[in-house]
Amino acid sequence: MTVDTLVKELNLLPHPEGGYYKETYRSEGKITNACLSPDFSGDRNMATAIYFLIEKGNFSALHKIKSDETWHFYYGNALEVIEINEQGNLTITKIGSNILNGETFQYTVKANTWFGSRVSGNGNFSLVGCTVYPGFDFNDFELANRKGLIQLFPQHQSLISELTRL
Repeated sequence: MTVDTLVKELNLLPHPEGGYYKETYRSEGKITNACLSPDFSGDRNMATAIYFLIEKGNFSALHKIKSDETWHFYYGNALEVIEINEQGNLTITKIGSNILNGETFQYTVKANTWFGSRVSGNGNFSLVGCTVYPGFDFNDFELANRKGLIQLFPQHQSLISELTRL
């Protein structure tokens, strides 16, 4: 199966971070603002889910959100999820089907962690799912600024340059 076939059959749209996506679930239930941490402004859906597809030579730019995000592997090649936490620690996790080679089917990125992703090694594409709880809202999304992030974490300058567009 090709990237073009998956984009067409799953009705995927270009994602602002890079790659393609389609929201597949948004809970009807809400969490009121009074029950959320002070980081949030307004109510949130309990959970949201998307398909996410990234192809070779592209990347999901470093960003952070105010919710936890669980990644699920579906098809294609392994995906590298690259994180830099608030203390500047770097973690690279491979989401994929080869569990005997250190890959995992699921992985959760904690809230307020800078993260991005790309196809691992020489793979062609990765199709994954992302579940966010409390549900995703673009008001909770921050795209990394290359210069600002390098000032915070100069030890990761090369990787930050690879995974940012601005």
